[in-house]
Amino acid sequence: MHSLENIIVVVSILLLISIIASKASSRFGIPALLVFLAIGMLAGSEGPGGIFYDDPKLTQSIGVIALILILYAGGLSTQWQSVRPVLWKGLGLSTLGVSITAILVGLFSCALLDVSLYEGLLLGAIVSSTDAAAVFSVLRSRSVSLKDELKPLLELESGSNDPMAIFLTIGFIHLLTHPTASIGGFALMFVQQMLVGAVLGFVFGKLAIKTINRVNLEYDGLYPVLSIALVALVYGVTALLGGNGFLAVYIAAIVLGNSEFIHKKSLLRFHDGLAWLMQIVMFLTLGLLVYPSHVVAVASSGVLLSLFLMLVARPVSVFVTLPFTRIQGKLMVAWVGLRGAVPIILATYPLLAGLPRAELFFNIVFFVVLTSVLLQGTSLPRVAKWLKVDAPLPARTPVPLELMPSGVTKNDLVEIIVPESSDINGKRIIELGLPKGVLVVFISRGAESFVPTGATMLQAGDALLLLATKENLAQVCSTIGTQCTPL
Repeated sequence: MHSLENIIVVVSILLLISIIASKASSRFGIPALLVFLAIGMLAGSEGPGGIFYDDPKLTQSIGVIALILILYAGGLSTQWQSVRPVLWKGLGLSTLGVSITAILVGLFSCALLDVSLYEGLLLGAIVSSTDAAAVFSVLRSRSVSLKDELKPLLELESGSNDPMAIFLTIGFIHLLTHPTASIGGFALMFVQQMLVGAVLGFVFGKLAIKTINRVNLEYDGLYPVLSIALVALVYGVTALLGGNGFLAVYIAAIVLGNSEFIHKKSLLRFHDGLAWLMQIVMFLTLGLLVYPSHVVAVASSGVLLSLFLMLVARPVSVFVTLPFTRIQGKLMVAWVGLRGAVPIILATYPLLAGLPRAELFFNIVFFVVLTSVLLQGTSLPRVAKWLKVDAPLPARTPVPLELMPSGVTKNDLVEIIVPESSDINGKRIIELGLPKGVLVVFISRGAESFVPTGATMLQAGDALLLLATKENLAQVCSTIGTQCTPL
């Protein structure tokens, strides 16, 4: 029997090791999720840590809570202006694309593993979702971004494809455990879950804005608590009413994140940190749950399934879903189909349902995720460069928290990097002719940071923090000839 003190010490040590290891992983271009999984496996019963953990139900509960908070953080940071032009492409990838992937992998699994059609489709559904967050962490570690519409497209897909994969997984488990269930009922359940989830997500998002702005709490520290309570309410009520709670959470977060509310900047930072904590806890728990010797036993089947997923199923789904996208973009989206923690969490569902091949599926899924991260994750910068869809990642300036507006404001705090070719290079701030309501409040120049005056002369590479009204923001960015990055 482990004491509470021992558990606290072990958990804190694992968290500290994961945080430190994530810094080292970014240097070598290794996805952080792979590092977290590896730490969990090393700490597990077959590793040097020797921690015995075998509780799929607890793992699934942790995974669901983590996914809710991760999806919410992703929705809050999704900028509607950037994803609106690629809305239908993103939704196509997250629905039709996920379905095509699940079907192709399902049919291949039937032949490879000698399982029934529904069992094969279940395995396909489990591995059908992607984790673009891991993709961007790898690219960011190499100071690489993606051109044109690729970045917002992948951001939208990663946030919206998990609900579809979860629905398909639960649906095929229902068909396996209820032989009398019909495909018609399955289709009806899909319409109900997605429609109810989308409508309630939008409604709850609007209500959340009014609640946060009108509740007028006496203590600022209660606003993050209020935000967490609203997230839980959105998921819980939607699920109880027969909707897809994950979809509702994501849509509510997008509605909230693209509106003005009190303490917006601080709440975005809070949820970003909370999402990272959830990712670490989730990956560590999954690493503890798996037995490496069992995964090795399915290596041959896992390799074949993983290669089929990466080289056939994902590319086919992308080419069918994005027929009018440039070939380089389609190839990049196809290779970015990185599998993350969601498939491993979904692999616990058959275990809890008591399906005969549940353990085989779990081990194969774990192997598929590992190979996907190793092969696709580590090669992403090279593939982006080869396809000529890479772009330099703009340097971000650390912003003093004192400069962050905490309430509802008509102004935006944005970052501008002065380009070499800009007309403002070599000019004093007073000579820029900035519109009324636009202030340059902070400048970062190399290792130096300072509050400027009107006589401050600008140089190429300066990072300017501008406080501007929304009406004047587009004009200022156009005049300077560069992109304005919201903070």
